[in-house]
Amino acid sequence: MRLSSLVRRISLRKHPLRGLATGGCLLLLASLLSACGKDDIAIDPATPSGYETDEEYSGGRVGTTFDLSVNAFGSVAKNLSGNADGAFVVGNSLFRSNWVVAPASVPSRDGLGPLLNAVSCGSCHTLDGRGQAPKTEADRLSDLLIRLSRPGTDAHGGPLPDPAYGGQLNGRANPGVTAEGDMLVRYTEQPGSYPDGTAYSLRQPSYTWRDLGYGPMPADILFSPRVAMQIPGLGLLAAVDATTIEALADPSDADGDGVSGRPNYVWDKHANRATLGRFGWKANQPTLRQQVADAFAGDMGLSSNLHPSEELSDIQVSQFQYNLLPNGGMPEVADSQMDAVTFYCSTLAVPVRRNSNAAPVLRGKQLFVQVGCGKCHTPKLTTGRSGDIPEFANQTIRPYTDLLLHDMGVGLADGRPDFLASGQEWRTPPLWGLGMIRTVSGHTTLLHDGRARNAEEAILWHGGEAAGARQKFVNLPKDDRTQLLQFLQSL
Repeated sequence: MRLSSLVRRISLRKHPLRGLATGGCLLLLASLLSACGKDDIAIDPATPSGYETDEEYSGGRVGTTFDLSVNAFGSVAKNLSGNADGAFVVGNSLFRSNWVVAPASVPSRDGLGPLLNAVSCGSCHTLDGRGQAPKTEADRLSDLLIRLSRPGTDAHGGPLPDPAYGGQLNGRANPGVTAEGDMLVRYTEQPGSYPDGTAYSLRQPSYTWRDLGYGPMPADILFSPRVAMQIPGLGLLAAVDATTIEALADPSDADGDGVSGRPNYVWDKHANRATLGRFGWKANQPTLRQQVADAFAGDMGLSSNLHPSEELSDIQVSQFQYNLLPNGGMPEVADSQMDAVTFYCSTLAVPVRRNSNAAPVLRGKQLFVQVGCGKCHTPKLTTGRSGDIPEFANQTIRPYTDLLLHDMGVGLADGRPDFLASGQEWRTPPLWGLGMIRTVSGHTTLLHDGRARNAEEAILWHGGEAAGARQKFVNLPKDDRTQLLQFLQSL
C-alpha cells in the first residue's frame, strides 16, 4: 500500500502522539558476520584514502538519521510525502502500547492471547532495538523466541508445526490458560587463542525444556532459538528489486570459491504463491506486512486477515478449548492497524555512520574486504523504481548484506529447515546500525541466538562458507584485527 493510501485510512484525531521519540517493533534484525566469496569487491575510492562519497549515509539521503541517542533506531525517514509523520506516530503508538485480554474497555486493543510471548511489539524490540538471550539460568525466555517444527513440510513447503506446541513455544498465557513452557539456557566457555597468543573465549549454548504444559516435547522436535532483531532499514530492503538480490546468488558455486549464496523462496499469503524471502533470520518472510502479521499471531495471539482466528499458529489440537474464549473481534488486528504498524516498520531510518573517514576505520574497511567478509555482506545495494514508499526508489544504500542464504557450518546450525533454508543456512543479516546496538539496547550480543558477546566473537563463530574468511581474520596481526572491528563499530 502506498503512503497516500495509508494516510487516507488513518485518523489522527484519536492519536495525539506526534513527536514521540520511538517505540519498539517486531521481530526483526541482526548482526552476524559471514564471509563468502565471489571476485574481490573493489573499494571504488573517491579519494586515495578509500573514503567513498556519502558512505556515511547508510540508508541513503532519505533513509538516514543523525540521531545518535538512545532513540537512534526510532527516527522516521526524511522528506516523505503526505502526512507521513502523522502516520508514523500512529504506527509507533500501536506497536509500543500493550494489548489486553478480551473483552476490554478499549476494544481496538483487546484480544491478546490466549497463548503469547509478549503484550506488545516493543516488549521484545525495546526502542526498536535488538533483543537479548537470558543472562542467567534463573531468567525466563523473553527476547529469545523458540521456533518449533517436526520433520517434514506443510502444504506450502514451510516448517511443519508440532501437533501439541505449534510453530513457536509460548511461555506466557491469559489468566486461566496453561502456558506452553520455557527453556533453560546454559553456556559453556570454549577458550581459544590467536596465532599471536592473544586469548579469547566463546560461549557455547545448550538448551533444556522446562515447565512444559502440554506433555513431553517429542524426541524428533526441531527447534531454533532466535533473538529479536533491530528494526531500522527494513523498508529500504523491501525496496530492493528481487532481480538485484537474485543476481548476487551463486547456488552451485560456479566460480569455485567455496561460497554458494542462494535465495529462499517462501509462501506469500497475500499473493498466494511462492516468492523471494528477504526478512527474518532465514529469509523466511517475503514482505514486511506478512512479518508483522505473523508476529502478531505467534507472539501475541492476535488474529488478522492474514492470520484468521481459526488459523492462529499456536492453537493446536490439545489446546482447542481456548478457541471458545472471548476474542477481540474478527479480526483482532484491523487492516488499518496492520497498515500503520507496517508503515512504521518500513520507514524507520538507519543511523548515520560515525568516523567513516577516520584512518583506522578506512583501514578496517579495506581489511573487511580483503579477508572476504564483503562477499556476503555486500556493502552497497541500489533500490528499485517502485515500491510502497516512493521516496525510497533509486537510493544507494549500504546495508552490508546480500539477503541470501549461506551455510554457516555445524557450529551455528539449528538443524531446523525453513522453506528452502537448510538447518545450517542463515540469511546474511544487515550490518548497518551494528555500532549503535550498545547505545540503544544496552548490550552488544549478536548472532541468531545471542551467544556472541560482541562482533569479534561473532566472527570467530563463523564456519561453513565463512570458514576461510574467519581464518584470514584470525591470522591478521592484532592491530589489523582491531581496525577491522573499529570499522564494524562505525556502521
